[in-house]
Amino acid sequence: MSIFIIRGPEAAGALIRTAQPLPAPVLKSLVHRAIDAGTTVAIRACGSEQELLDALRVADHSRGEVTLLDPGACVGSLRLQQLLPYLRNAYVEVHDDDTRSPEACLPPDIGQRIGVAHGYCAQSYMHALEIALDHLGCSEIVDGVHVGT
Repeated sequence: MSIFIIRGPEAAGALIRTAQPLPAPVLKSLVHRAIDAGTTVAIRACGSEQELLDALRVADHSRGEVTLLDPGACVGSLRLQQLLPYLRNAYVEVHDDDTRSPEACLPPDIGQRIGVAHGYCAQSYMHALEIALDHLGCSEIVDGVHVGT
């Protein structure tokens, strides 16, 4: 079982820019939390709308079950909005904004969105991971032991 983190570009048009890497402490926490829950994470930062669409298609045909999707500058992309309903994997929409300057979200009810995580800067990814793990039923697994039934 695997969780994909797919990040869209930070800017569109002539100023296309690949998303900045996640801060090392956040990345380390994501990896360790996923391992503790018995899963893995694969991260892809995309530099264009086409790269984002291709990454989503690849993730959908891989062993992943949930995608953490930060659409970045592609949040208003009609091509992205048309693709999402055809993907089998559920996704959590992620925005690394803060409460003072919230980013736009994808329209509601597009595809199998199970949640939206925003307002926590880079920590939004940790929140999104918890939503994904809860959806998979492994949010309570710690150190290889599942708590509960």
